[in-house]
This record gives sequence, C-alpha cells and structure tokens, in this order.
Amino acid sequence: MYDKTVRRRRSVLGLLVACSLILLTAYFGETGSGALHGVQRGTSEVLNPIQEGASRALKPVRDLFGWFGDTIAAKGQVEELRRERDRLRSEVLTNEVRSADYGRLARMLELDGALGLQKMGPKTGRVIFQSPTVWYATVRVDKGSDDGVRVGHPVINEQALIGRVTAVFGGSAQVTLITDTTMKVPARVGPRGEFGIVEPSSAGNPNDLVMKFTKPGARISTGDRVVTRGTEPEDHGESLYPVGLPIGRVTRIENEGTDTQEIHLRPYADIRSVDFVQILTNPRGDE
Repeated sequence: MYDKTVRRRRSVLGLLVACSLILLTAYFGETGSGALHGVQRGTSEVLNPIQEGASRALKPVRDLFGWFGDTIAAKGQVEELRRERDRLRSEVLTNEVRSADYGRLARMLELDGALGLQKMGPKTGRVIFQSPTVWYATVRVDKGSDDGVRVGHPVINEQALIGRVTAVFGGSAQVTLITDTTMKVPARVGPRGEFGIVEPSSAGNPNDLVMKFTKPGARISTGDRVVTRGTEPEDHGESLYPVGLPIGRVTRIENEGTDTQEIHLRPYADIRSVDFVQILTNPRGDE
C-alpha cells in the first residue's frame, strides 16, 4: 500500500513537471498576443487590485514593525554615544587635572631655582587632607619622618611660604598654615629690610596678614615685598625659616608712624588652594 502511494505521488509530480515544461515552451514560443499571454494579462488584472489592496492594508503593520526596529536600533546607538561621551568627558577632566598639576610642579621648580632652595633638601608632597575649618588652618601632606621630615621644617608651595610642620608621622605630616592664629613669622619688608613679625589678621581673613613691631619711622610703602628674615648671627637657636622666602606684598598701613602701626599684606600663596608643597628638610642649607 505504501509503495503504491509513493508511486502515485511520483507520477503526479512528474506529470506536473511535464505540464510546466510544455506550458513554458508554448509561452515563450508564441507571440505577445497569444492565448497564454492573454491568460497572464487577465490573471494580473484580477490579482493586481487584490495585491495592491493587501499591500495597503498591511502597510501600517509593516510601518509599525519598522518603527519598532528603528527605535530599538536608535536606543542602542544612543547608549553607545552616551558611553563614548562619558569616556571622553572623563579623559578631558583627567587631562585638565594633570595639566594643572604639571603647571604647579613646574612653577615650584622655577621657585627652587630662583631662590636657590635645592641645597635645603626640598621634599615635594601632595596635600591629602585639609582641616574642616573655614580658613583651612592646617593641612596634611603625604611626606613624613620616613622622608626626613621633622617638626619645625618650613613649607612652601609654588608661590611662597605657606607654613611649617607641626606634627610628623611615618608617612605623613601636619602643616600649620601662616593663617593659623598660632603662627608668627619673623620677616623683613621694603628695600631697607625693615624687621617685623607677620601673623594672621584679627579678622581671620586668609587674604590679609599683619606685620607688627616695625619701627615707627620705617620707610614702608604699599606694594613693598615681605620676605622671611631668617636667623641673624646674634640670634640663638635653630632658624625655622631660611632667609628670603616670599610671604606677601603690602596692601595698606594702619596707624602709620606710631608705635602701634600695623602693616597689612596679602600673601602670595592662595592658602585655600594648596595641592602640592615642598618641605625644606635642611633650612640652614650648607651651613
């Protein structure tokens, strides 16, 4: 029974193939006005409206699927663009930070060369903590006793003197800034090197220091430079600050010419923006 069914199907298939070949041969062999061509035209005239109607009816469905596909592809592109944007933004920020750091370090080296600080054993460190007070009276740096840092060592940044070491640990040190109320720095001002003591102003403004105990008749003018005095031969004890470290510039003079005159100065260093420092581990230099 199975064999008969198979033979019957094969016979039908062979008959269909033979009919197809006969029709194709007849179609291509007749002229354009032949019967088979006429049948084709009639079938097309009947089916074309149906095909066009079905195409119009299915167009919204095709458009909907196309919209979904385009939306999914667009979302993928948006996410990829966002990742690329975030990566580029991160690279830009990193490069800006590195550029600023390189600039500070370069200016610090220039200051070393201008003041001859190489002989004073400068140790470059980064600020790793700032005190939570309004004026950042202390900072902590990543250099400590393991690097030869000791209490009392003066500290500068790329601009000027900023303070001195007041506590030391193995890998870090605390620096008290010149704006702290406990700080007093022996200094000289003006072309004649008038002596005085620089300390924070009573208002606590980090951009305003006060130089006291100057001679009433001292010739001091606004714009004069203020630098560290250092240790004089008649002084006793170890110098906390070497001679000539820049501190600031005179902005105004109160009670001028009296015993209570106060020389106000603006520090060269921006105390609120200290990133890199140098600790002078040999303040006396070659002495």
